[in-house]
Amino acid sequence: MLSPVKTAVLVSGGGTNLQALIDAAAAGTLKSARLSLVISDKESAFALERAKKAGISTEVVVKKGKTQERFEEEVGALLEKNGIELIVLAGFMCILSGAFTKKYENRIINVHPSLIPSFCGKGFYGLKVHEAALAYGVKVTGATVHFVNEIPDGGKIIMQKAVEIEEGDTPETLQRRVMEQAEWKILPASLEKVAAELLRSRE
Repeated sequence: MLSPVKTAVLVSGGGTNLQALIDAAAAGTLKSARLSLVISDKESAFALERAKKAGISTEVVVKKGKTQERFEEEVGALLEKNGIELIVLAGFMCILSGAFTKKYENRIINVHPSLIPSFCGKGFYGLKVHEAALAYGVKVTGATVHFVNEIPDGGKIIMQKAVEIEEGDTPETLQRRVMEQAEWKILPASLEKVAAELLRSRE
């Protein structure tokens, strides 16, 4: 029996997507990946509390006042020290350089709150994505999990799930429904899929 793939989750905020992963691990649906490390770029991120409560090691690497290169070196050193093979970006607000993503090619996944290629790329994050979807008048939105490369939201799509826009939706109500109906379902499922493929490649 191969041991699960050691996985790090990179966070910046509340950690609701991290919680979805923790819940999936507790429920036994996340079999091929082990949540081994949570790294935040903000000391105040509530995601760190969620990780501690679940018994996952945590680290903080603050980006402010550092070059991109220095910041990524510090993150990379922690990943290596902990034997991390897979990375999940879950509400991580720092763009990673091409040099970093190349090093972990097809081993960094991200969840984005729209159906890529709609409402994605530079400047589209958080509530801005849902504001844009409502302003455009689309009837269906959703979430996408994709591999991360040097282009923001530009990597190969792993999984998508659609969510219908309802009459009277605000960016906040839409954000919540996209999380509940799409993000929290496809992120754990995508991590399991990618980790299982990695395990198979080891056999």
